[in-house]
Amino acid sequence: MNVKTLLLGAAASLALAPAAYAERGEDGQLNIIYWQAPSTMNPFLSGGTKEVEASSMVIEPLIRFNENGEMVPMLVTEIPTVENGGVAEDLKSITYKLQEGIKWSDGSDLTADDAVFTWEYCTHPEGGCAQSSYFDGVSSVEAVDPLTIKVNFAEPKPFPYTAFVGSESPIIQKAQFSECLGAKAPECTDANFGPIGTGPFVVDEFKPNDVITLSANPNYRDASKPAFATITFKGGGDAAAAARAVLETGEFDYAWNLQLAPEVLAEMEAKGKGDVVVAFGTSVERIHLNQTNPDPALGPDKRSVFMDGENAHPFLTDPEVGKALSMAIDRQLLVDIGYGKAGKATCNVLPGPEAYASTANDACLTQDIEGAKAVLDAAGWVPGPDGIRTKDGMRLSVLYQTSTNAVRQDTQALVKQWWSEIGVETELRNIDASVFFGGDPASPDTFQKFYADIEMYTNNFSGVDPEAYMANWRCSEIPGPSKQWQGSNIQRFCMAEYDELVTEMSKTAELEKRGELAKAMNDMIMQGYSIIPLIHRGGQSAHAKTLGGVLMNDWDSELWNIADWYRIDG
Repeated sequence: MNVKTLLLGAAASLALAPAAYAERGEDGQLNIIYWQAPSTMNPFLSGGTKEVEASSMVIEPLIRFNENGEMVPMLVTEIPTVENGGVAEDLKSITYKLQEGIKWSDGSDLTADDAVFTWEYCTHPEGGCAQSSYFDGVSSVEAVDPLTIKVNFAEPKPFPYTAFVGSESPIIQKAQFSECLGAKAPECTDANFGPIGTGPFVVDEFKPNDVITLSANPNYRDASKPAFATITFKGGGDAAAAARAVLETGEFDYAWNLQLAPEVLAEMEAKGKGDVVVAFGTSVERIHLNQTNPDPALGPDKRSVFMDGENAHPFLTDPEVGKALSMAIDRQLLVDIGYGKAGKATCNVLPGPEAYASTANDACLTQDIEGAKAVLDAAGWVPGPDGIRTKDGMRLSVLYQTSTNAVRQDTQALVKQWWSEIGVETELRNIDASVFFGGDPASPDTFQKFYADIEMYTNNFSGVDPEAYMANWRCSEIPGPSKQWQGSNIQRFCMAEYDELVTEMSKTAELEKRGELAKAMNDMIMQGYSIIPLIHRGGQSAHAKTLGGVLMNDWDSELWNIADWYRIDG
């Protein structure tokens, strides 16, 4: 079976659950807490999940993915397919029909011109768009008429649902962002903090790394939605405080990303005020090994800057070092201590769907301290008097950073201990999540800057096809000062053979062959050890028992259907 055959009958329009309310705003106030506070409401300027999630209440894609990973039309009349004429027979274009009468929150009409502009904005060579991989292979976007958008591809596109699909690829308003192209994009503070959208809510006030206040969009396309009149979206703190605010005190209605020890969360849930919900998608907690030199002495023009081999890391570009670091880790213990039912040990950065999941790296599931020592011995790293290995006068010493979070600090401590057993010296650092995952190009502490040897966090992709996700590790996606430090290739991996596989996948229709290519790309990164995967994470959040309509979703934004949330009388 090939993708074209699938498209013939795939993606039928799905009806959302019927509303349990009749009038917009009648349920009053909704309180949401994301302990990693958003730094912007423009997801194109941040690779962080928190920005994507927060902005999804305001700006929308043409199509979302529901809790089952199925496509749902949001701004369009139907999902284009070959059968209905929306996808060209030669797979070189896809045409979307906007629903009539959709308004921006300022009362103006949503038109195809806004989609054309969004493509121009995110593909501008000086813009550093964090989501540019969603436009891979797009040769042009046309406004056929005010309600018709045609996306043209340079080559046949077997899976055409990338641009404008999912929470990471929304439509922005041309009128608001027209002066924000290229290098000017980060300077448009008003637009970035308060985008005009088509979603169920509008931004009333945005305080970066703190709190967002929102109110119901008066021009939302469904007059009976949303049920809530206002939202307080609180950021900051930590996962434990966020969980308590829903499960114990009842101060908040929804808490996101509760990365807490299983027994801690279970004790809180037993208080009876809320429910913990889990959904598995493609999230992987991983360790990135910087392939460039993060030495502060290099200065801002060279520190952690990819220079095509001239500024390589002194030892982390050696796969044998990465292999040893990976072998020393007991992933199942990390699951047991920090994740429980919300985690599974993994050896892949692409853990699913099943058709794309490799089994070639499964040896990492078994910790092997002695084997790791042997690998380093063979690579010429010799233990010194203090037990730390050296080679050519260089100590095997790393700075290992992540965001501030109890589970992540527990992981760091365990990994540091295991690495010490094989002769690796490790300095630990944790950074406030709102800063670490922020998009401020002036900050030295963002995960994109990567001013450390090693860093750890979770990432995923929207939807069920990994083409755009695997394209994140092309050479062109490496962050740097010329791109305002935007880009998805955080560890600075660069291999021409990998880029060729990305291109090949973009032209391949057979599902079996696409699976082989995805696995090959995953294995190339895994066996080069620029990424060490740890945990296949389920999204784990909590909501009050008085909050209805929540459909936990790890394929898209968790807030994907917030227009359907409502208050249950307690």
